[in-house]
Amino acid sequence: MKTTLLSVGLFAWLVSLVSATALTYKIQANERACFYTTPHKQGQKIAFYFAVQSGGSFDIDYEVTSPSDKIVLNGEKERQGDFVFVANELGDYKFCFNNEMSTYSEKFVDFEIAVEDEVRAQLPAKQGSSPEQTGALEESIYKISGLLSTITRNQKYFRTRENRNFSTVRSTESRIVNFSLVQIVMVIAMGGLQVFVVRFFFQGARKGYV
Repeated sequence: MKTTLLSVGLFAWLVSLVSATALTYKIQANERACFYTTPHKQGQKIAFYFAVQSGGSFDIDYEVTSPSDKIVLNGEKERQGDFVFVANELGDYKFCFNNEMSTYSEKFVDFEIAVEDEVRAQLPAKQGSSPEQTGALEESIYKISGLLSTITRNQKYFRTRENRNFSTVRSTESRIVNFSLVQIVMVIAMGGLQVFVVRFFFQGARKGYV
């Protein structure tokens, strides 16, 4: 029971070391949107993930700059990205999305910014337990944490694919409806034209008989 409580306590402590912000933002056409995060000390790792869920060709321009305005990461017309870099400066790191390439398409972007601290906890030694047992428990907790991170990333990936496929289906459905309406209008127009031509011939034939 004590081992279980110790494991839960360590896992909760690990979770508290990660400060994350996950958002879904709608970027209008010709818009540039920026978000900020501030590491508490040098050497912390900053994880940055984004994925375009819908809109246009599912692409976006992005740029990450340091507090001294140095470009850390950038890219053009990217559908998604997953990066980790070390914060060597203190201050506000800026994460910008640029949709100025689109003239009318708005886009939904899922993104997450997480500041991670890799300081490991010192497990309290329990009476009757060896350092090897404590170390094995600690490594097991870190393995579980890594597996949970992998599961989370896979869930984000499948969610992105689902949203993109749904957006494609919705776009295809809209095109089919519009094409069907055009066909209906053309059939009605052709029917009206045929009636007009038939009436014109009959009226001409009657005039000939008279």
